[in-house]
Amino acid sequence: MRVVFMGTPEFAVPTLQHLINSEYSVVGVVCQPDRPSGRGKKIQVGPVKTLALAQNIPVFQPEKMKAPEFLETLRSWNPDVIVVAAFGRILPQIILDLPPKGCLNVHGSLLPKYRGAAPIQWAVINGERETGVTIMMMDAGLDTGAILEQAVMPISAEDTAGDVASRMAEMGGRLLVPTLQKWVAGSMTPRVQNESQSTLAPILKKEDGLLDWSQSASTLANRVRGLSPWPGGYTFVNGERWGIWRVQVSEKDEDLSSDNHHDLPGAIVGVTKQAIHVQTGHGVLDLIDIQPANKKRMAVSQYVAGHQIEEGMKCG
Repeated sequence: MRVVFMGTPEFAVPTLQHLINSEYSVVGVVCQPDRPSGRGKKIQVGPVKTLALAQNIPVFQPEKMKAPEFLETLRSWNPDVIVVAAFGRILPQIILDLPPKGCLNVHGSLLPKYRGAAPIQWAVINGERETGVTIMMMDAGLDTGAILEQAVMPISAEDTAGDVASRMAEMGGRLLVPTLQKWVAGSMTPRVQNESQSTLAPILKKEDGLLDWSQSASTLANRVRGLSPWPGGYTFVNGERWGIWRVQVSEKDEDLSSDNHHDLPGAIVGVTKQAIHVQTGHGVLDLIDIQPANKKRMAVSQYVAGHQIEEGMKCG
């Protein structure tokens, strides 16, 4: 059984590794083109490409999915099935129709919920207490294909999107191979998605990290978790940009300040060695780990030891 794998980031690595360890033959890997990254804007080789090259698997990185050279290479690999995980590109119909056993996608949500580019992040942002992996048949729509298999995993109150993605990546790899075996053997019947239950998980942008202090403390806490590790939550204090990396909803039921002028959303209403307490639209949010401009991430205890943070100062 000849398999072509399409994927680029760390999330896709366990799926490729499980395929390599299986009885199937991975005859080619398709990744996004290498892009400049970091402050030095050096070209970075992606994790999937690194693994494929280490296993002497041919790699193709097309700029365009319909480029004749790419389609010719894909046909020469003669795949029986194409497996996709976090590839980041919509496959045109000419590719979907190429393998006899179709194209299978490892998607990071319990479809039809959270269709789109950022399903893990939005599940955490929205305060979901569980999510999961879906192995689906790909069609021309955005994550609209029929479902082959699903597995559920919990989301704890402390999990960031990065934590969930790490566990889910391994779950997806483990789920893919036995699902593929059943699909190839003809012992699975795809299940059509219920369109009435569908939700979207659009791609996140850097500006989505700006915190809106008129929201509740619990909503903001979920958002900070869902934005980690990228793009990261942030706010401004006295004109300085602070990255907000770890927070918790304050155990205080009421405002920490007796001055009503400090009760406005975004007002700092208390400072301790462990946290900076910020009033929100409902409740108080404790800032635990922050990243001041041009500094490394640090505990609030480190920051307040060398900086004067007072009640009444404003975030936002």
